[in-house]
Amino acid sequence: MKTNYHTHTTWCDGKDAPETVVMAAIDKGFDAIGFSSHAMLPEDDTPWVLTPEKAPRYAAEIRALAKKYEDRIRVLCGVEADYVPGGATPDRGAYAAVAPDYIIGSVHFVAAPDGMRVCVDMSPESLADGIRDHFGGSAEAYVRAYFAQVREMLLTCDFDIAGHLDLVRKFNVRHPYFDESAPWYLAELDRTADAVAASGKIAEVNTGAISRGWLDDAYPSAAFRERLRARGVMFILSADAHAADAIDCAFDRFGDCETFVSAPVRK
Repeated sequence: MKTNYHTHTTWCDGKDAPETVVMAAIDKGFDAIGFSSHAMLPEDDTPWVLTPEKAPRYAAEIRALAKKYEDRIRVLCGVEADYVPGGATPDRGAYAAVAPDYIIGSVHFVAAPDGMRVCVDMSPESLADGIRDHFGGSAEAYVRAYFAQVREMLLTCDFDIAGHLDLVRKFNVRHPYFDESAPWYLAELDRTADAVAASGKIAEVNTGAISRGWLDDAYPSAAFRERLRARGVMFILSADAHAADAIDCAFDRFGDCETFVSAPVRK
C-alpha cells in the first residue's frame, strides 16, 4: 500500500489546502492519505498550530473530504501533537474535540533549565542562540535534554506514532554543532530506542528533511533505525509533507529499507 500519514496543510504551516493534497494523493496512486496538523493543545500561543477554536473545524473539513472521496482514497484525520513538559501533551485526553484517527507525538521545543523553550528546528541561528543563552553554550546538554524529553513523552503520553525521533540532526550537516558518532550521543540513541520499544509505539521513517533540503537522509538515522529494529520496533514511512508535491518524497529510496506498517495502529 502507498500511504502517508504525516501531512501539513494551510491549517498549520503547510502550503496547500487539504483538498489539493487529496487530489495529489489520488494522482500519485495513494491508497490512503492522513492529515496531521501541528497542535499544542491546550496551548494556543504558537502561530503555526491548531488552536482550541480551530481544531473542531479542521476535523470537520478532513472528515468531509474523507466522505467526498471515499470511493477513490482513504482519508484520515490526525494531529501532530507537541510535548512540552508542564504544557502541551500528545494525549487523547487533550484532543477529544478532534477525536483523531491517530496522533503523532513530537518534540519541537526543548525545555531549558531556566524554564525557557528552545525550538529544535526553526533555524540554525535561533538554535545556536538558544543553546548559548539557555544551555550554557553546551550542545551536548541541549541534545541530551531533547532526548530525555522525547523519552518522557514516549512513556507518559497516549499517542500512536513517534515523530522524527532525532529531529536534533536537522541542521547538523550544513551547520554542525555536535558529533553524531560520539559515545554519549550513541548512548542517548540506545536509551531512546529502549523507551520506544517499551512504549509499544510506532516509529516513523520521516523524509521531511530531504524535501526541505536540510539532509539527504531520513529521521531516524540509519544508526538509530538499526537500534530500533534490534528491539522489535515497528516503522511507518512518512513524508512530513508541507506541500502537495512532497507527499511521497524519497519514498523510492526508503521504501525497501524497513518493514513498514500500512496504517497508524498500535502493536
